Amino acid sequence: MAKNKLIRMDNVGIVVESLDETIAFFAELGLKLEGRATIEGEWAGRITGLGNQHVEIAMMVTPDGHSRLEISRFLTPPVIADHRNAPVNALGYLRVMFTVDDIDETLVRLKKIGAQLVGEVVKYEELYRLCYIRGPEGLLIGLAEQLGKNRNPL
Repeated sequence: MAKNKLIRMDNVGIVVESLDETIAFFAELGLKLEGRATIEGEWAGRITGLGNQHVEIAMMVTPDGHSRLEISRFLTPPVIADHRNAPVNALGYLRVMFTVDDIDETLVRLKKIGAQLVGEVVKYEELYRLCYIRGPEGLLIGLAEQLGKNRNPL
């Protein structure tokens, strides 16, 4: 009998207060808005365990079409925890890492819309340049630029 196997990772979910600002940030990074909707009702609350909920969501996709972010703004019930200022070594899901073709150019563009560099851009061997930034609402985002032979042609 064949063993069931994982097919793919579908998306990473992020809860925010400003859907529009977060969509604009990730669009500037290079993701495309795939769709936007309002989800409400008892049926949705049965999935999340939150009861009757009212949520605005946006689905954004990476240029290669393989990775997605589901960005949610809960209208009801209200958000009860805030992890936006958690340090890089906090427990739990913390950040999303994106590979970019030019980390310096990406930082210039994102800083213009409020992103802040967490530490500094560092080089890992001859493979990557890496950094963390804080985006809208303090979201922690990792950026990686592949170097040399490690760089994949587009």
